Amino acid sequence: MKSLKDIIKDWLLPILAAIILVLLINNLLFFQVKVPSGSMYPTIKVGDRILVTKVYNKAKLKSGDIIVFKSDELKEVLIKRLIGLPGDEVVVKDKGRVFINGTEIAQPYVVNKEDLDIKFKVPENKYLFFGDNRASSLDARKWENPYIDGKDIKGKAQFITYPFKRFGKFVIGNDALNH
Repeated sequence: MKSLKDIIKDWLLPILAAIILVLLINNLLFFQVKVPSGSMYPTIKVGDRILVTKVYNKAKLKSGDIIVFKSDELKEVLIKRLIGLPGDEVVVKDKGRVFINGTEIAQPYVVNKEDLDIKFKVPENKYLFFGDNRASSLDARKWENPYIDGKDIKGKAQFITYPFKRFGKFVIGNDALNH
């Protein structure tokens, strides 16, 4: 019969080490979010679970990345597409066409457009986010304070983990409608 010391050594310590390792990985490297709204449709659908890697170097972020961040205004964690970086001038015009610093950007991920004319000048250490489903996304175009502070960026979305039939990299635009 095993002694209590052997049971602790053989079972309890490995289980405790595994729990600590999982908590460290989850808090330092990546985490998962469940998408509550259709603001990123059709790229991301309601109920999708997304694997997100933590962002430690904001200088590596680029326009078009899908980012998870905390909104102080809405008091919740959101997932949206990064449109404007610090210092960018972003203009939305002509049925939703987006121009960054005077150059139109391709937006193959936008299927549902909104006819809205608006202009933003992104302050230093701030970022500008829009949902892919422009016709029904509550995003920077409609917020009282459209800019998110760099400290509130939590991570970069990498791929869909659930539902399993959609597992993998993001599919965009019309291809995403049937995916």
